[in-house]
Amino acid sequence: MSQIDIAPWLAESRWPTVPIRLVARLGSGHTPSRSKPEYWTNCTEPWITLADVWQLRSGQTNVITETKEKVSKLGLANSSATLHPAQTVILSRTASVGFSAIMGHDMATSQDFATWTCGPRLDPRYLLHALRGMAPDLKRVATGSTHKTIYMPDIEQLRVPLPPLEEQRRIADFLDSETARIDRLAELQRKMAVGLNEREAAQLDIDIDDLISRAGTVPLRRFIWSVDQGSSPQCEAVPASEDEWGVLKVSCLRPGVFDPRENKRLPAEIQPDPRNEVREGDLLITRANTPQLVGSTAVVRQVRKKILLSDKIFRVRLSENISPEYVAAVARGSRVRSLSAAGSNGASSSMANIRFEEIKQWPMPAVSLPEQMQLVERVSRSRKQLDALRPMVNQRLVLLAERRQALITAAVTGQFDVSTASGRNVTDGVPTP
Repeated sequence: MSQIDIAPWLAESRWPTVPIRLVARLGSGHTPSRSKPEYWTNCTEPWITLADVWQLRSGQTNVITETKEKVSKLGLANSSATLHPAQTVILSRTASVGFSAIMGHDMATSQDFATWTCGPRLDPRYLLHALRGMAPDLKRVATGSTHKTIYMPDIEQLRVPLPPLEEQRRIADFLDSETARIDRLAELQRKMAVGLNEREAAQLDIDIDDLISRAGTVPLRRFIWSVDQGSSPQCEAVPASEDEWGVLKVSCLRPGVFDPRENKRLPAEIQPDPRNEVREGDLLITRANTPQLVGSTAVVRQVRKKILLSDKIFRVRLSENISPEYVAAVARGSRVRSLSAAGSNGASSSMANIRFEEIKQWPMPAVSLPEQMQLVERVSRSRKQLDALRPMVNQRLVLLAERRQALITAAVTGQFDVSTASGRNVTDGVPTP
């Protein structure tokens, strides 16, 4: 694969480009054998793995100093892993492709990372920004059906514009300052989005508390006729097309929202069970999800045929005395959300589970069907009002991300003089909060 395929914008560089491996020592990492317990005792050496990518996803962490795992000196000595010196630049190249940082002190890495230890002609901070400029291209050209990967032969071809060292440092100083300014603006937008959600949640709690103060509560079990769970066969990691069967992913549910596009294609050789087909009007509740989202509840609307229930989602059928939309609305309130969090096991892990016995105890305000629908209508109006504001916030975040990326690529390729450009128009076109 040519460098033009990997990062076509480098062709516009004001400075000549060189393969990074000619100005920095290229390396990688390894995982000592897990079958050797002695390699995993007395672990003292920081070891960067994919479990640490969460620190890098925002692009705001320039220097990594802490790792989730450590490796022993014996494990290093008996594997292809090596201890890289501080200031080595890393790039994730498998599964989570394109995330980068600088080592804050001597560290090892797993084989999921490429490393460059800069020579005297290349500044590590400048290389870090150049790699972040390439990140979208690296993700685009990564290959693999299960886990996307940038293979080492392509890593070896990566090039970097090479201005004089002093100019590299000026560019790095400029980008450190200006990307931080953009990041602060983006954080304000994210806080605004959180505020919209909190406003909606607070109003919902007020409405639910008012109903409870007048009518009390009854447990949801009094209205339940039946509950179903589907199955989760080995599926293909792509959504099903209109004429294919798809199995719902747990991510299809967020509080009050059902997204049938979140599904995985059922292989053609597996016979679907029509009893598990999801239909309009079904009330769905997540059995397993992150601790924050377990118990998410929504009613199915506008779903196409050939969508199947998975084993991580409950389908609940109710008596005629309660509206499924009403149950979904009440389930979004803090009372039910806190019960779901408290009743789930594995709450300290990345995946929590809730038993149907806990769901049966959810407190429903004991009001008539007309009053139930009044709550549903109020919730719907509130969501529509706030939904009109959310796209504006999201669009500002998109614009800021685009400005950030464009600024990095323009600076590292010398498209403007950073000495005179500081603070000028880097967020032009992005409305202020």
